[in-house]
Amino acid sequence: MKYTEKFSEDVGSFFRSPVREIFKRVDLNAIYSFAGGYPSADTFPLEAIQQTIAEVIAKYGAKAFQYGATQGVPELRDAVAKRYGVPVERVQITSSSQQGIDVCTRVLVNPGDVILTSSPSYLGALQSFRSYRADIRGVAHNDNIEEFQAAYEQMIAQVSEDGKKIKFLYMIPDFQNPSGESLTLEERKMLVALAEKYDFLIVEDSPYRELRYEGEHIPTMYSLSPDHVIHLGSFSKIFAPGFRLGWAIAHPDILDKIYVCKQSLDLCPPILDQYVAAEFLSSGRLDENLKKSVALYKGKRDLLLSLLNEHMPQGVKWTHPEGGLFLFLTMPEGFEAVKFYDKSLDAGVAYVAGEFFHPDGNGKNTMRLNFSFMTEEKIRAGIKLLAEILQTEL
Repeated sequence: MKYTEKFSEDVGSFFRSPVREIFKRVDLNAIYSFAGGYPSADTFPLEAIQQTIAEVIAKYGAKAFQYGATQGVPELRDAVAKRYGVPVERVQITSSSQQGIDVCTRVLVNPGDVILTSSPSYLGALQSFRSYRADIRGVAHNDNIEEFQAAYEQMIAQVSEDGKKIKFLYMIPDFQNPSGESLTLEERKMLVALAEKYDFLIVEDSPYRELRYEGEHIPTMYSLSPDHVIHLGSFSKIFAPGFRLGWAIAHPDILDKIYVCKQSLDLCPPILDQYVAAEFLSSGRLDENLKKSVALYKGKRDLLLSLLNEHMPQGVKWTHPEGGLFLFLTMPEGFEAVKFYDKSLDAGVAYVAGEFFHPDGNGKNTMRLNFSFMTEEKIRAGIKLLAEILQTEL
């Protein structure tokens, strides 16, 4: 049988995650892996989770193992609403923030519709956008806000000239994946003003927002324009990714379509996981554990920055994230991170080439490094080794 004749047209728009392909190729524990976005297992509060699960079963019994509401169990929706100061009718629980990205795209975008995003941007989002055959237009960040705004205005004008419609702007304003950079308040206000002026939505993806190691918290884009912004959050980086829980905060009219869409996807998010997350959040255990996670990750970030300063060859630059799990390296022009990958992996060091995060294939001389997953000992050895093999190429 020719299976290729059976597949839908959408299949041609799928592309494999280079990060997942790395995981298939090697044992992450056997190499120095800066590649994934895994949180440290040391942040998983196993004893507290065990205690919370016992409390949930004692409190809810068989209800914790039954089907539940598509919107999410009321206890978790209430807890999220209180934490973020929004009406509960604006909260939808999702099966991971990745599902939040996907359902937003599914309910808003037709093939050929334009999605604006930063360049670089989150790989998982780009995968979702392409699977729905969206036209992805990336805009590079610029510290000069007038030039930054002009770049977006120019892109918006180009989309109009092309006879297309912008459905939404996808943005990670806090400690972006992959760059680790954040938008200033002025930049957030500027982008929100553009969305209001040109009548498109903003999908604000904020899985790292609570992992801040320095500087002041900046208001969400949602708080600046609740009716133009869909705010996505996740328990994966602040609690445990295995629970596969996230949330969307948006206007009820948008959430109603997401609600119907989710009925055809998973009926409802995992019920036991939701009750555990609700109890963990409302009891204060989440905040207690989050303090420990922030302290751990700050130490790893500081270590990585100091090692880069100490070991990296001349001409290599990197970002300085105030939070999150990643930073971005930029090598001199002419370096190709994809071609260098096999040499690096053969030496025992994994990273993700930066061009995969660029909608237009730029960023060939960049790479993303994660600092949350490995121990400090392995970070030290891994950066030293990466610097040594980079020195042979530069």
